[in-house]
Amino acid sequence: MTHTEWAGLFCPCNKHTMENIVTDTARPLSSKKVHRAWAMYDWANSAYNLVITSTIFPAYFFAIAVTKLPTGAESDKISFFGLKISNNVLFDYSLAAAYLIIAILSPILSSIADYKGNKKSYMKFFCYLGSLACCGLFFFNKSTLEYGVICSALAAVGYCGSLVFYNAFLPEIATDAEQDTVSAQGFAYGYVGSVLLQLICFVFVLKPELFGITDATFPARLSFLLVGIWWMGFAQITFRNLPKNLPVAKRPEHNLIANGFIELKKVWTKIKAMPVLVTYLCAFFLYSMGVQTVMLAATAFGKKILNLETSQLITIILIIQLVAIAGAYVMSSLSKIYGNLQVLLFVVFIWIGVCIAAYFVQNALQFYILAMVVGLVMGGIQSLSRSTYSKLMPETHDTASFFSFYDFTEKIAIVIGMFSFGFIDQITGSMRNSILALIVFFASGSIILYLAIVKQRKQAALITI
Repeated sequence: MTHTEWAGLFCPCNKHTMENIVTDTARPLSSKKVHRAWAMYDWANSAYNLVITSTIFPAYFFAIAVTKLPTGAESDKISFFGLKISNNVLFDYSLAAAYLIIAILSPILSSIADYKGNKKSYMKFFCYLGSLACCGLFFFNKSTLEYGVICSALAAVGYCGSLVFYNAFLPEIATDAEQDTVSAQGFAYGYVGSVLLQLICFVFVLKPELFGITDATFPARLSFLLVGIWWMGFAQITFRNLPKNLPVAKRPEHNLIANGFIELKKVWTKIKAMPVLVTYLCAFFLYSMGVQTVMLAATAFGKKILNLETSQLITIILIIQLVAIAGAYVMSSLSKIYGNLQVLLFVVFIWIGVCIAAYFVQNALQFYILAMVVGLVMGGIQSLSRSTYSKLMPETHDTASFFSFYDFTEKIAIVIGMFSFGFIDQITGSMRNSILALIVFFASGSIILYLAIVKQRKQAALITI
């Protein structure tokens, strides 16, 4: 290999650093049609993320998950299978439990998918689990609290589970140079698709009289049903066009249940020998605790702390989604100029500022302004985090195993982040105090990201000597 070729390995946007030289030279088959079909799954499932996770479901949950006191007032202390707990703490803990389940399941399923070559089948299974659970929320009311929480948790499992396999397709369908753009395309499709369905649901929720609806709970429950149908329906475009992945030639040395965790250990062993990648993953783990918790807890914060109306909450989330479309593409463009890690560090600094501002926010206008900033960095950090990992990981047929490790890292981060947020709220009685933990997560992540940049530069310097 020539000096020029060696130096080229260390371009910030090039996957082929010295730590990624492997004997497997298989290249992904690039196709714009496949890229669009892959991105359409974001269009399909992001409706769940917007309607169920962020807007209508949390507002509906906090409206009905209350206890009538003898005085006629309402208390947020409710009974869940006999356990007395605050409704927002229950909301946080139920999501943490769902993400813990998928963190445990994904290594097993990814192992099976890699060896049997059926990532698409497992992606379908979780898609249908999540979409049917959303449809099941149509029957969630005051008398079926436990049922509703279980359905919402299953929907989260379906959403996260399908993303394990969805993300694993990225290095198989896009070349190194395309991955930032294709990843951003997926998030952009997701934001547009989710906003379209949100607007439809918005009309039912805010103007039920236009449709002769008299049951106050029906518009929200109808929205949950529409999410399930939308998710399952548009996913068919993805399933029809994504290529089948081939099984690996080597058979597993252990049973497929144990093999998933053994594969995780093997992936970790490989990652530990790649200084930039291992440092990046540590940073990703830390800042993901903050990013995902902000996304999952934002509506609860607006509802419980600022006493915002449902219409205001929906408007805020719509602002975030629309701005995030631009954010994903802006960060993708900046990464081509400055490098992925450098842009991620910049974005994490903005997140720290967001959390500090959120601690002091007092009214709807301030929350609206903050939402615009969150939207800009939310789309950017999600899209760029995924494509950065895809470019830093070695070329391999075992993409599901490597992305299982990525998703396992993210899900454990969400479990810790959501549990910390709920636990601090529970013991202090204020979500504002929980925000302080998020600042620590982001600050720690920024320090580790800087170390990753330093290591990347040192490797580049060694090659140019």
